[in-house]
Amino acid sequence: MNSIWAIARNTIAQALRMKIAGVVIVLLLILLPMMSMIMIGDGTLLGKLQTFSSYGLSLVGILLCILTIAISTFTLSDEIKRRQIFLVVTKPVRRWQILAGKFLGIVIVDVVLLGLFSGLIFGLTLFMPRFVAAGPDEVIKADDEFFTARMGLKVSTDEEVLQERVKQRYEKLKEERRLPETMTQVEVLTELMREERLGEQSVEVGRVRKWTFKNVYPSSDPNTMIFIRYKLDTSNAVSDVTVYGLWAAGDLTAYEQGADALTTPIYNLQKDSATRAVQEFAIPVNAVNQDGTLEVGFMNNPNLNTMTVIVQDLEVLYKVGTFSGNFWRATLLIAIRLFFLAALGITLTTWLSFPVAVLGCLVIFSAGIVNGFIMESIDGLGAGIGILYTYTIKPFLLLLPQFDGIYNPTGYIVSGRIIQWLFLLKTAAITIGLKGLILFVFGIYIFYRREVAKSVV
Repeated sequence: MNSIWAIARNTIAQALRMKIAGVVIVLLLILLPMMSMIMIGDGTLLGKLQTFSSYGLSLVGILLCILTIAISTFTLSDEIKRRQIFLVVTKPVRRWQILAGKFLGIVIVDVVLLGLFSGLIFGLTLFMPRFVAAGPDEVIKADDEFFTARMGLKVSTDEEVLQERVKQRYEKLKEERRLPETMTQVEVLTELMREERLGEQSVEVGRVRKWTFKNVYPSSDPNTMIFIRYKLDTSNAVSDVTVYGLWAAGDLTAYEQGADALTTPIYNLQKDSATRAVQEFAIPVNAVNQDGTLEVGFMNNPNLNTMTVIVQDLEVLYKVGTFSGNFWRATLLIAIRLFFLAALGITLTTWLSFPVAVLGCLVIFSAGIVNGFIMESIDGLGAGIGILYTYTIKPFLLLLPQFDGIYNPTGYIVSGRIIQWLFLLKTAAITIGLKGLILFVFGIYIFYRREVAKSVV
């Protein structure tokens, strides 16, 4: 252990002497306070907080990732190039201890810098409302939608029912000989399923649609509010349309049976919403039934609307944690990618030169940023091409880390969504404990077999 710690201390000193480390530190110390003052978002307090936290955490994450790649690929390759490694390998130090010491030193640098700059963002974010001329409504909105950690629940769809409908429609088309000749069976079934899913979201003029959310267990505080988030679209191609609708929340099934059957209050809200924009409204917590069920209904106003309304991304949000805890869990998500890149950089330099190792790290890091998007695109391809990519490129992508989508910490902070500990531990186990460990063990194997120097007699 003393050998590992000695190598770690040397790696830390080596990292701090690198010019790129000084550049990154100075840039973040200057840019973060400046960003907190000049970024205004949509002009509201909530928009300013969301914009600063999003760009601030993204900037810290990207710069520290670049710094980690530079340190991890330079520290070992430079010692080999300058033959300083000879002074180490001749001592009673195993080669895996050399790599472990390098990794530990880089991790310490990452933790210190990430803690420093994340703390700076956290402090600036907390003090920002004091320096912004915002009204009471804006402060309340920021507390409800940003300074919080909310659980999100989406409507659960009965897949078996949808598949049965699709099967019946397909058989009917087949019986009536109306199947498209230019489409395969898989393509027809896929299109029918898409139409069925769209039908579950569509509300015709004058009609009412009801959605049921289960396992809604918010805080028992009577002052707690529940938020309904949604996005509306219409059946025509016209953009920027205002949709006039009536929302209702509570035990709507009991309400339909009569006032005597009511178990919760019914809350009605007339809301005019712009299409293709995320909207939210709040209702009191007592709208949730004792068994954790909440029903939400939408009526397409026939007096003001002339088209079918499509309710997309309908979701119930309720507070289950604090902003502080959620923010530091988001920081841990950044730390996970830093630790992986440290292991990657050290592994590549055990058998590649410094320039090639840097290029390899940057390629894998870039692939991780768009990994989720690529896999979603592959899943959306047609049957023929999709199968080809599924068995060729997709398995390779699964071996790479994923830094976007649900693994992007800024999305949670901006929307006030909670990062659960179980998700965080699972991410760490897969990214570091599995993928990172496999890389590191491979690097140790290569380093053991590598001839560092030849003995000349």
